[in-house]
Order: sequence, then C-alpha cells, then structure tokens
Amino acid sequence: MKNFLTASFLLRNPSAERLYFDFAQNLPILDYHNHLPPQAIGQNQYFDNLTQIWLHGDHYKWRAMRTHGIAEHFITGEASDWEKFLQWAKTVPYTLRNPLYHWTHLELQNPFGIHETLNEQSASLVYESANVQLQNRWGTQALLQHFKVEVICTTDDPIDPLTFHGQTFPHWPGQLRPTFRPDRAMSPENLPAYLAYLHQLEESSQVTITSWDTFLEAVQNRHDFFATKGCMLSDHGIESLYAEAYTEAEIRAIFLKLRQEIPLSNSEIKQFKSACLYEFAKMDFAKGWVQQFHLGAIRNTNTRLLQKLGADAGVDSIGDFPMAGNLVRFFDRLEQEDKLSKTILYNLNPADNELFASLVGNYQDGRIAGKMQYGAAWWFWTKKTALSDNLMRFQTSACLAIL
Repeated sequence: MKNFLTASFLLRNPSAERLYFDFAQNLPILDYHNHLPPQAIGQNQYFDNLTQIWLHGDHYKWRAMRTHGIAEHFITGEASDWEKFLQWAKTVPYTLRNPLYHWTHLELQNPFGIHETLNEQSASLVYESANVQLQNRWGTQALLQHFKVEVICTTDDPIDPLTFHGQTFPHWPGQLRPTFRPDRAMSPENLPAYLAYLHQLEESSQVTITSWDTFLEAVQNRHDFFATKGCMLSDHGIESLYAEAYTEAEIRAIFLKLRQEIPLSNSEIKQFKSACLYEFAKMDFAKGWVQQFHLGAIRNTNTRLLQKLGADAGVDSIGDFPMAGNLVRFFDRLEQEDKLSKTILYNLNPADNELFASLVGNYQDGRIAGKMQYGAAWWFWTKKTALSDNLMRFQTSACLAIL
C-alpha cells in the first residue's frame, strides 16, 4: 500500500511541487508567534519520552482523548507516561481527517524516521524507538537546528524576567526573542488576582503603583526592558478589541477604586480595558513594534476542569462576540493620531472572516506595504480547508505577495 505521507504529501500538481521543493523546503523558519517555554530552549531540555514532549500540556490532544472517552486519569491525571501514551495511541486512528492525525505521523517521520502508523498495536515500538532518540539525540536546541528555525518569538507576560532571551546557545545558532503580551495587566475582573498581579508588576518594574499614571509608568518600564531583550512584537489574546468612550478623569477614578479594592462594574471594566489597549498601542508605535491581536475565543468554559487544572485545560472554543464597531473605533482613533503601528489581526470565528479581511484595507497608509495584515488561520482553523479559505480571502481582498 502506498505510504499516505510521501514527500509530496498535499502537493497535488507539478506547480505545487515546484513551489515547495525549489523554493519553500529549505527556507528558514522565523516563528513570530508561539507558546514555546523559553526555559526549555535556554536550558536545552531533553525529554525522557514522547509523552513528555507530546502530551504534557497539549490541549489539542487532550480534547481528542476526552472525545474518544478516555478518562481524565490518563490525560492530565496520575497515570504513568506510558499509560498516557498508550491511550493516545488508541485514540489516534479515530482522529482520521483531523489535523492531529497528520501532525502525529508527520512528526514521527521527521525527525524520528518512524514510518509506522500509530495505534494500540504499534504503540510500544513507536514509544521505545522515539524515546531512545529523545534521550540521546534530540534535545530542544538540536530540534530547532534540525528544523532550520532561525528566530523564535515566545509569548511573555510583562513581569517575566526574560532570563534566556537575547542569549547565544551552544547547540542552536538562532535568536530567542520575547513578545510583550500584557493581557493580565488589563484584566481586573478577578480583583484579588489582579491586585496580586499589580504587586508582581511593582516588583519587576521597581515602580510603586498608586495611580493610573504610575501603573502606566510600570508597564512602560517593562516595555522598555523587553526592547533590550530584542522584542519587536506585542500580542493580545482577548475576546474582542475594547474601544469604549472614556475620559482621563474616569480612568484615574477607576484605577483608584482598584487600589482601594473596590470591584468595578462591567462598564468600568470595559473602559479600563479600552484605556489600557490604547496606551499599550501607543507604546508599540513609539518603538516601531508590530502589534498582534488574537480575537474571538471564549475561554475556560468548563468550570470543573478550570478549577481542577487551571487555564488552558482544553475547554476553550469559538466565541461570537461583536467585532466590527470596536475594531473601527480602536484603529480609527490611532490612525487619526498617526499612532497606528503595524498590525496583524487573527480571527477565530469563521463567520467574521470577510469582516476582518475587508477591514484591514481601511487603514493601509501607503507608506508600508501590508501595514495591516489579516493573520493566518489559527487554533481551531489550523486545518487544510481553513488555511485555503484564509489565503483565498486574503488574496481576494488584498495582495497575496505581501502576506
């Protein structure tokens, strides 16, 4: 039987093969958005087994296993790494047509050279073969070198120390740069958690935060620190943009309430988020950074698993939040003040694809090609049909060559 993952997988005609083999195949990877742990890269972490590198923290696989009826004990519970891997192997055949099926076997082939189809019967052979290589050959830096990764921009909170960014590494000649993601700095919904975060921000910035102005001073301090570590990007993972009307007096009063441990109303929370986004965007513009917005996810929808496992437990999904009005108000305000930085907009809800694709054209300024970008399909849409649809919408509303 013909191997379904040949070198020409997904390349259906000579033009596709020429574009890939003659041009794309040997290009380096410049990864400007990911959630890789900087410590694992900096310390050149080795993994004892496939479970550690594949299943510890991969909520894509967790969702598939739960859907297949696998008990949580074998997903995030106390089962051994081998037991967890075996349950994943049992699940894999049922993920056919899900990208997880293809990703699993592509990763087994490269870098491990394993061409077995993963299932319950092949699990032991696959596990043992990959584990030997992980323990002796494929440290984190060797993997990055193997896949020709030249730049990694991790996703980092303003209070992160960035211990490993901007360093040189013995087994990987690439660059590790941070990305400034201040979501927690603008999230006062859980007041005790937010006040604890402000204390951490004070410690990292060495700024005593007593007011809106000193809060911005502390964030600016960290923004400046990120720049010294090679940061060129910000990112926001939020439901939608916030662009409520507010005055400076209102925001100062709102922040004073926070410092007095007085919960905010819903309208005050939206005003506060709106002011934060605007101020953070001005910081990005001043440094010439690219700002990214990942919009449209409804998060932490399963209270039981959230309380048991915390955030990123695999219980997020596509939301249906109003988008157009706030997008226009936010970007138009910055455009009027000539403080609109380069921007990438990632949309999660396919119902809004045309909206996003057309909106980015409103704020191109003729000075920078592709200043506003409709970002790549992400999360639930990292699949062939969605990626093709994403490119089609970009091409029909903009210029594909500057993507």
